[in-house]
Amino acid sequence: MAVSPTIFPQRRRRPSPTSFLSPQLSTIDLLRSLHSLSSEISSLNPPRFLFKRNSASIIRKCSVLSIIFEEIFRQINHLISFSPSSVLCFEEMFIVLQRIRALIEDCSNGGSKLWILMQIESISSTFHELTLDLWTLLEILPKSELNLSEDVDELRDLVIKQCKEDKSFVDSSDNWLRIEVLSMLDSIKREIVPDYSKLAEVFTKLGMSDSTSCREEIEWLEDEIQCQNDEKSKSEVISLIGLVRYTKCVLFGASSSSSSFSGDGNLRRNFSSETNIPVDFRCPITLDLMTDPVVVATGQTYDRTSIVLWIESGHNTCPKTGQNLVHTNLIPNRALKSLIAMWCRERRIPYAAAESSEGRNGVALNKAALEATKMTVSFLLGKLGSGLQPIEMVNRVVYEFRVLAKTDSDSRACIGEAGAIPLLVRYLSPEYPKLQVNTVTTILNLSILEANKGRIMETDGALNGVIEVLRSGATWEAKANAAATMFSLCAVNAYRKKLGKKTRVIKGLLELAREGPISSKRDALVAILTLAGDRETAGRLVECGVVDVVKDVMELLPEEAMTIMETVVKKGGFVAIAAASHLIGRLVAVLRSGTDRTKESAIATLVIICRKGGAELVAELARITTIEMVIWELMGTGTARTKRKAASLMRILRRWAAGLEGDVLEEFSMTMAIH
Repeated sequence: MAVSPTIFPQRRRRPSPTSFLSPQLSTIDLLRSLHSLSSEISSLNPPRFLFKRNSASIIRKCSVLSIIFEEIFRQINHLISFSPSSVLCFEEMFIVLQRIRALIEDCSNGGSKLWILMQIESISSTFHELTLDLWTLLEILPKSELNLSEDVDELRDLVIKQCKEDKSFVDSSDNWLRIEVLSMLDSIKREIVPDYSKLAEVFTKLGMSDSTSCREEIEWLEDEIQCQNDEKSKSEVISLIGLVRYTKCVLFGASSSSSSFSGDGNLRRNFSSETNIPVDFRCPITLDLMTDPVVVATGQTYDRTSIVLWIESGHNTCPKTGQNLVHTNLIPNRALKSLIAMWCRERRIPYAAAESSEGRNGVALNKAALEATKMTVSFLLGKLGSGLQPIEMVNRVVYEFRVLAKTDSDSRACIGEAGAIPLLVRYLSPEYPKLQVNTVTTILNLSILEANKGRIMETDGALNGVIEVLRSGATWEAKANAAATMFSLCAVNAYRKKLGKKTRVIKGLLELAREGPISSKRDALVAILTLAGDRETAGRLVECGVVDVVKDVMELLPEEAMTIMETVVKKGGFVAIAAASHLIGRLVAVLRSGTDRTKESAIATLVIICRKGGAELVAELARITTIEMVIWELMGTGTARTKRKAASLMRILRRWAAGLEGDVLEEFSMTMAIH
C-alpha cells in the first residue's frame, strides 16, 4: 500500500488535563460521583459510524459498575469507613471513567471522521487499555469493605472476568473502511479516478451523505492541520481534504452560494473595520490584519505584500520610522504569524495564510492532494464548460471554484492552468447578481497567485470585465471585490502602471470610495493607495478628484485617508500640492486630535506642502492660531517619525518668519509668542 496509516499523526483532541487528576472529594461525594459518572456512561449510545463494537463493550461494563456503585452508595451510612487503599482505588476509578466518557464522546462527535479512521488501531488499543485499568482496580479493591449483596457481588465477579479476558481488537467494518480510503488515496496519487460507487459506499458508511456533512468534515480536518507541527503529517491530512472535496463535488454536486461566506482576501479586510484587531497584528501601511508579517532592516514589522509594494515604488526608507533601509531583505516573523493565526481561530475569523511556493499553511501538497485537486477542477470545468447548465447550477459551480481558489496556491495554480479564467469571464455580467459576486470573487482569489495575475491580464475580456464590475457592478460586494482584484494585480509593478493609465479604473475606485459602504470604501482606498505610489498615476488621481474624495472620507476612515493624502502629495507634484492646499486647516485639526498614525501622515503632508508649495502656503499655515504650540507638543510626545517631521515643519516656519519684514513679521512673532 503506497499510503500507510502510520503516517498520520496522533489526534488533536485529548481528554482534558482534569481527567488525569484526583477529584479531591470527600468519600461520600466521591462515591456519589462514581455512581453518577458510571450511570452517565451506561446511558450513552455507541458512535453511529466508527468504534461501535469497542464502545458498546465498554459501555456494558460501565452499566454493571453503576449497579455496584449504587449499592455501595446506598449502604454508605452503615459503613464505618473505607481504608486509604480503597479510597485511592475509588479516585483512580473516577479518573478512568472520565477518560472512558471522553473517549466515547470523542469517537461520537469529536471532529473529523476520517481523522479518527486513520488511527483505528491506536484508538482501539486505548479502549483495551482502559478496560484493563478497570479490571486492575476492581481486583485490588478490597471485597470485604464493599459489603455487597450476593447478586451484586456476582455481577462484580462477572465484570472482573470480562475485563480480564478482554482482547484488543479492531472492528472489521472499521478496518475495511480504512483500507478503502487508503486505497482511494493511492489511486488518486497514481492519477486514477476513484470509482464513484465505491466513493458513495465508503462516505455513506462514514456518515457523509450530503454536501453539508462533507463541508463540516473539511472544516474539522482544517482545524487538525493548525494543531500539527510535523510538516509531513500536515501534508498527509491535506490529502484527506482533497479526497473529501472531490467526493463532495462528484457525488453531491457543487455547493450553494451563501452571502455569509467568508475567507476571501477582501472579506478579511471587511471585518477589520468592525473587529477590534490588536494594534500589533495590523500592518502599519494598510492597517489591515497581517497575513505574512515580515521584519525589515529597522526592526519594524509589515505585511509582506505591503512592504514589497512600498520598496518597489522606489522608497528606501522604513515607512514607520523614516530611517533608511540599509538592506531590503525581509525576514519572516513566524512567531507573530502564529499568534495572529491563533487569535483568528479563537474568534472563528478566517485567516488566509500568505502565499509562497508552498501550499496550505506553508506545507507543500503531497501527490495525492495535488491530484485530487486536479480531478476536482477537471470535474467542475466539465460542468462549467458544457454550456447547458441552468443558471443556478452554474452559480453553484462558480461558488465551488470560489471556495477552492481560496484554499492554497496549488489549488489556484490548478484552476488557472486548467483554463478556468476564460470560462469565468462569461459570468461577470450584472444580469445575475449572485453569480457576478461569486465570479469576481473567484478571480480575486485566483489573482493572489502571481502566475494567475498574468493570466488575468492576458485573457481577453478578463481585465475589462473586472473593471466593468468595479464601475457598474450589481452589488457593493461585487464592486468591492473588483477593487480588491485591482489591488492584487498591482502587486506586479508593470501591471500597476498599466492599471494606473486606465481612467475607468481610477474613476471606478474613486466612486466606490466616495459612495460605497465602509467596507467597500476601505477596499477602494487600499487600491488607490497602491496606485498612488506611481508618480504618473498620482497625477491622474489628482486630476480625477482624489483630494476631494479623501476629504469626504477623512472622518470615517482617517488613517487610510491621511496615508493616501501623504502619498499623493509626495508623488503628485505641484498640482497635487495646490489641490491639497485648501485642506491645510483640516490637516492641522488632525495634528490636534488624530491617532499617532494620522498625525504622522498629516505632519509629513504639511512638510511637503510647505517645502514645495512656496511662501504663500507657508503663510497660510502660519496664520492658523496655536500652530506652534501644536508642533511643540508633537515634538515632545509624537512618534519618532512625527518628532522629526514636526522639527522640520518648525524650521520651515521659522525660516519663513525670518524672511518677513515690517508689520507682517511683527504680527507673526506676536502670534507665536502668545501661543
